[in-house]
Amino acid sequence: MKKFCSVVLIAFATGPVLLVSCKKEEPKGPPVAGIFYSVVEKKVAFTALTKRADTWLWDFGDGQTSTEMNPVHIYQEGGIYDVKLTVTGSGQSAGASTVVSLALSNIQMLTGGLKYPDGKKWKISSAHSDKDAFTLADDKFTVIQPVATGMLGSVGLGLGEVYDDIFIFKHDGSYIHSPQHGGAFAGLLYSMLTKQNILNVTPVSQSFGLCYTAWTPQTATFTLNEKKDLEITTVSPDGNTPADRVYKDVMTLSFSGTEFIGFMDFTRECIIQSLSPSKMRLAMFVCTTQKAHFNKPSHVVILTFETVP
Repeated sequence: MKKFCSVVLIAFATGPVLLVSCKKEEPKGPPVAGIFYSVVEKKVAFTALTKRADTWLWDFGDGQTSTEMNPVHIYQEGGIYDVKLTVTGSGQSAGASTVVSLALSNIQMLTGGLKYPDGKKWKISSAHSDKDAFTLADDKFTVIQPVATGMLGSVGLGLGEVYDDIFIFKHDGSYIHSPQHGGAFAGLLYSMLTKQNILNVTPVSQSFGLCYTAWTPQTATFTLNEKKDLEITTVSPDGNTPADRVYKDVMTLSFSGTEFIGFMDFTRECIIQSLSPSKMRLAMFVCTTQKAHFNKPSHVVILTFETVP
């Protein structure tokens, strides 16, 4: 890399002083482009990370453009946008692109919106989270056993199949359940009483009342209930004491027919405890007693789901 030097003669009281300053010459070649951005609600500040560029053209993905080097753009609607930057310099051009997600609605986070025409894929996360657990079906979901990393697989229940099954949500409301091993994570009592073909159960999973059960997916739709009072009659673990519960102001997922996500049991509607573009945590009800109230949930399994690339 070449250097350019300048010489400056400055006179002081003590005599002249010669100052020499040097700066590096930018190497010749095509321009280079990159993008950095920060988001505050629907306002996005873009920074062009460029070299040897003389012009900048931004395409914000919503039909708007800018020729500023570092523009600030306000989107009218939340969503997922493909942003492109094209720069020119020395008669050549270069480009960069990125995806900006902002102010997404719950349905957009679940389905990916129009950005995912084939639907957004989810599966149970083997990493889990510190809130994943097997709990009582009481008002506070009292934890009986935390679910640690990989616990549903070989290090715990021995039902590693459950980590492979895929659940696809489309923005038009359709739902695709894609079992990878011919079955689904399910309640053991449910499977026995409804005479389902149990594909895998281990002594450890049996102690929790869980198994992997054959399932043939159905053509289905889903409903995202953003806020509702979910009324469910639960039962004590001994199966003797039913209780009418109302889980107030919760977000839920329900499905047409007998479809479900993640866990199959008598209660198919589940509570969404948290939802982001890449993860969601669901509370799914489990029946474990064969007494009079056999079809009422006594427990809850709380699991984290993650998106599939």
